[in-house]
Amino acid sequence: MKNNRWVKNITVYAVIVVAALVVFYMFFGNSNGGIKEIGINEVPELARNRAKSSQVRVEVNGDNLKITDGVQSYKSRKESGSSIAELMSESGINPSNYVVIVKGASGLSSFFGVIVGFLPLILFGGLLFFMMRQAQGGTNQTFSFGKSRARMFSQNKATVTFFDVAGVPEAKEELEEVVEFLKYPERFQALGARIPRGVLLIGPPGTGKTLLARAVAGEAGVPFFSISGSEFVEMFVGVGASR
Repeated sequence: MKNNRWVKNITVYAVIVVAALVVFYMFFGNSNGGIKEIGINEVPELARNRAKSSQVRVEVNGDNLKITDGVQSYKSRKESGSSIAELMSESGINPSNYVVIVKGASGLSSFFGVIVGFLPLILFGGLLFFMMRQAQGGTNQTFSFGKSRARMFSQNKATVTFFDVAGVPEAKEELEEVVEFLKYPERFQALGARIPRGVLLIGPPGTGKTLLARAVAGEAGVPFFSISGSEFVEMFVGVGASR
């Protein structure tokens, strides 16, 4: 239980850290230190009016542009799929007035870019997962339809025997044969006998029927599974039987 709680806490903290990194990247990852932003149509004019001793330097990183004219730096953004060289050529800019440098996105930027792209889907999937877990753990049992509710009593618990069941000597005497079937099934199978499929115990609530069944399992040394009638019906007709 403690290990599960520790893993759960670590997972929550990891999600918080990743979310914080994504938010930090979204707000500060693309910052350029207060560089002035200009329209894409102003880039050719910078190249046309460049200083005689310098070229306009255009750094292309995806659709983002960083322009330096030797005096000041600017940033801009081009249309996806368009070419800055074609824009310069169509504007009649001499190629000697500028230089275009194409940069690939860094691995870290690409990683965060993928996370940001899938972030809504991840959040929606996580929300749906927690809603389903909450529904399973609460009073809403819709998601548990068809799931067996049988409980097995492990051998680590104290074994119940006929000695622990007071009274009902006739019932215990008849169940002795069932215990023999469970303890030594090969003896009866060698004779062609079939092990009984079940025994019906009838009586008012609180008269020891379940305790007697546990005693049969304890005497035979076999596992004991407990399930109520309403829980058994739920596996086939829904959760209405328990209500």
